[in-house]
Amino acid sequence: MNSVLTLLFSGIVVSCAHSAADSVSRLLLVSFDGFRADYLETYKLPHLQEFIADGVLVKEVTNAFITKTFPNHYTIVTGLYEESHGIVANDMYDAEAKKKFSQFNDSDPFWWNEAVPIWVTNQQRGNGASAAAMWPGSDVKINNTTPQFFLKYNFSVTFEERVEKIVAWLNSSNPVVSFAALYWEEPDASGHKYGPDDNENMRKVLEEVDKHVGFLTSKLKASGLWDSVNIIITSDHGMASCSAEKLIILDDCIGRNNYTLIDKSPVAAVLPKQEKRHVYNLLKECSSHMKVYLKEEIPDRFHYRNNNRIQPIILVADEGWTIVQNESLTK
Repeated sequence: MNSVLTLLFSGIVVSCAHSAADSVSRLLLVSFDGFRADYLETYKLPHLQEFIADGVLVKEVTNAFITKTFPNHYTIVTGLYEESHGIVANDMYDAEAKKKFSQFNDSDPFWWNEAVPIWVTNQQRGNGASAAAMWPGSDVKINNTTPQFFLKYNFSVTFEERVEKIVAWLNSSNPVVSFAALYWEEPDASGHKYGPDDNENMRKVLEEVDKHVGFLTSKLKASGLWDSVNIIITSDHGMASCSAEKLIILDDCIGRNNYTLIDKSPVAAVLPKQEKRHVYNLLKECSSHMKVYLKEEIPDRFHYRNNNRIQPIILVADEGWTIVQNESLTK
């Protein structure tokens, strides 16, 4: 994964299993959404530290340019930049197909078929079955294929229930599951609610995440999987603190009759209703804390230009600033 938003880092922790030479290599990929790298140093997380001691720690990785859940999770499982795999934002609009995508409307293979995720490749190459517990996109027929085992996303399903499913699938002998993916919403959900620097509340959240790691490892050990499955624990992005004092209010500088806001802060996507250059010029005057790019002028280093789902104008807020249309819509 590559990008330049270097302020939002997440780490990777790897535990390596020792399998017989003739056995199928097996991998469990786990994502804790929005786990900022410095959480490992800020809070006491004994289960994660034990996991690290038994494996390898990559202290920082650079996320893809759009630091949001759907784009980065698809980057992790495809190895591609957003412009190449097609999931360019959490909310998308394809002008040619006249289709919309959101976290509540994400099941159309049209959006996902520009790339092949690892769970599809694994099965197509005959390396064994794949399984996924609520990883973004894993319940969609991508290239007409889903993981052989999967859970459709449901926020109410507990972490423990997801782990029980993953362990059961990994214990399957017919077919053998050689790749599995597990997704959990925290600490991202609470980071948005409290702010990532609210130590009192985030400590409780991170301690709960750490208990989840302990539950996962204990289940894998009790099931006899610990020594035969390689495990990666990672995240999709980090998080920066925002405040009501650092708002970029679009309504103060441009009328809504000029544009449609497709995706939101901190990287917002704008579809002009009026002449593109006119809308661009209005937005350029909005705030010194927001960069405004015409699609064709987006820097090469972002790898975020060569896809028709990327909107004609992209807004990038400075760290700590939030792009909103109206001051009342700040939460």
